[in-house]
Amino acid sequence: MGDINIRKVGQTGRITFTRPKALNAMSYEMCIAIEDALDAWATDDEVKMIVIDAEGEKAFCAGGDIAELYETGKAGNFAFGQKFWADEYRMNAKMFEFCKPVASFMQGFTMGGGVGVGCHASHRVVGDTSQIAMPECGIGLVPDVGGSYILAHAPGRFGEYLGLTASRLGASDAIFAGFSDYYIPESKWPDLIASLEETGDWTLIDAAAGTAPEGVLAAQENEINAFFGGETLPDILNALNGSDSTFATDALKKLSRNSPLAMGCALEIIHRVRGSESIRPALDQEYRFTFRAMEHGDFLEGIRAQIIDKDRNPTWKHDLNALPAVAVSQMLLPLGEAKLTFEKGD
Repeated sequence: MGDINIRKVGQTGRITFTRPKALNAMSYEMCIAIEDALDAWATDDEVKMIVIDAEGEKAFCAGGDIAELYETGKAGNFAFGQKFWADEYRMNAKMFEFCKPVASFMQGFTMGGGVGVGCHASHRVVGDTSQIAMPECGIGLVPDVGGSYILAHAPGRFGEYLGLTASRLGASDAIFAGFSDYYIPESKWPDLIASLEETGDWTLIDAAAGTAPEGVLAAQENEINAFFGGETLPDILNALNGSDSTFATDALKKLSRNSPLAMGCALEIIHRVRGSESIRPALDQEYRFTFRAMEHGDFLEGIRAQIIDKDRNPTWKHDLNALPAVAVSQMLLPLGEAKLTFEKGD
């Protein structure tokens, strides 16, 4: 496949994203290819571990390839997107639960679908160019692909802050927030990967790890916990609007760009899955939203404004300061027979 290179090298199963001109965006075919590899390598004694990387300097994987989702949704075909998300989330669960070590090397942009692959590995490596984020609320989606699980397990209220503002994380902040484990200068990655291929010895990653340059997130802990500790989006907005601090002003500016419905639902999902040690409840909650996102949410309008027309002027279904609680509840109701089952053939 031209977009992804899946093979066995030495003691490892190897996955490399190979569409750098598209920032290695995740297509449906790439997702299925990764799942098939996970299924095959789980019982392959020749594969001691998996190593995932990407071509190009700009991105590990900057998100999902959403052009086809938009086109089918605009045509009223919501089933395509529903199947896409169900199959992708099943792969995300398999990556998170994989029975052997998985190392991911995430340079440049790692967002959305890229988080669903790289940030569910057991040994997650970042470097000086790494920029990790969950920007889904800006296109009318919630942080998905299991991203809500990572956000829910971030320290304090950092998950709420990162999920709603889509703030980007450099190496140190990505480790602090739970999206990564190791900082290793990118110049050392090729030799390290070659050694992993030869030996299958994942402890080489621990030995190579260093200390990342200081980040900015930890210094904002008090403000993030104070302003983003509310139960609902209106609670957070009230707290921010009650302050004239630089932090509050900046946060409000970021929130004003995003879908209020998506942010309200993202917040609720993070709260619901906070106590779970399994990724599956998070993916289940996310799927309740994405299943309905085209028909009842802001997804198609968000894509239009950000990707298609690029006018950056979406008309959201709700005003930022007037999001009804019932709208959040309706998007996250159980799906009945359409629920995510994590079985092939959903």
